Amino acid sequence: MHLHKYEKIWMGSGVGTLLIFLIVLGIGAFYQGTQPPSCMVTLDPTNVQAHEAFKEDNLGLQKLGEKEYTLNVLASAFNYDFGKDEDGNAVRTIRIPAGSKVMFQATTKDVIHGFQLAGTNVNMMLEPGYISTLETTLDNPGTYTLICNEYCGTGHHLMTATVEVYEE
Repeated sequence: MHLHKYEKIWMGSGVGTLLIFLIVLGIGAFYQGTQPPSCMVTLDPTNVQAHEAFKEDNLGLQKLGEKEYTLNVLASAFNYDFGKDEDGNAVRTIRIPAGSKVMFQATTKDVIHGFQLAGTNVNMMLEPGYISTLETTLDNPGTYTLICNEYCGTGHHLMTATVEVYEE
């Protein structure tokens, strides 16, 4: 089989690019110890409430300091659980002051769910047995929809909540 000069150049550049990609990936994975952040903290998916962050009283928005918050969320069966309000009703809307630094901390106890706050950089995959965390600053006031962007069953389209960022 005879290869034309340009075919050899094209194949050589493709193989060279592949080798560079694999070397960079190998350095990141093995030398620097890069791994997904969700692998750092694990828990028993059948007993999620045993973890301090996901006990009934700790779900939802927790104030840490001046404009610093943690939002603990438990996803399950077409629902995001933020805890209960004073009347015992499920919380469906979270209100956060604009300019706040928020640590989103979430997990699931049944199947893989998505966690995307539309219009922001908040986007995580929630896997049973792992705690996913992401820290961001919510600067722009507005109403944002929290959606599940991983198909999780027949009620997937109903899995939404609201995060309201308000100006103080």
